[in-house]
Amino acid sequence: MKLDLHDVIYHPLITERSSDLREGLNKVVFIVSPYANKHQIKLAIEKTLKVKVAKVNIINVEGKKKRMGKFEGKRPNRKKAIVTLMKGEKLDIFEGV
Repeated sequence: MKLDLHDVIYHPLITERSSDLREGLNKVVFIVSPYANKHQIKLAIEKTLKVKVAKVNIINVEGKKKRMGKFEGKRPNRKKAIVTLMKGEKLDIFEGV
């Protein structure tokens, strides 16, 4: 599937674990399109955020089943990308958060 660069990255994921990865290991976590592959994610981040990417790991997260009384629903599936930045690279989108 052909994706535009701006359709690949949805938003950054800000959690305690992602903050620890960002500070300690220079890794940033994003929620991405379920149809994107590693090459598309790397290219989209390098072009839109103007940083050099060393490595991309992707994780498919299955949505949890949730119940409200007798009704059952399901949270949506999503794909996470853990992006390792090159040494000396830094993203300014997290400053002041």
